[in-house]
Amino acid sequence: MSPVEDNVPAHRFELKAGESTAFIDYRREGGRTVLIHTEVPEALEGQGVGSALVRGALDRLRAEGQAVVPRCSFVARYVERHPEYGDLVAEG
Repeated sequence: MSPVEDNVPAHRFELKAGESTAFIDYRREGGRTVLIHTEVPEALEGQGVGSALVRGALDRLRAEGQAVVPRCSFVARYVERHPEYGDLVAEG
């Protein structure tokens, strides 16, 4: 797997694995990033790709000083299971 990349023109974080790409669509709102939708190709399901994608995106956002609004249920569940990312979630 490659590192998580920020595809700015497409407004999504991407993780390439083999010939497939998993991604999280996002929208930037000032100092917050709304994570809208996560998609993992069927060929990559069950291999930890989704979790690696979310972890990589959250780590990038932390480094940028961005707060996170997890609208995507997959991202929200990941943050619930990994409290070390709880401080990134935007209040309100």
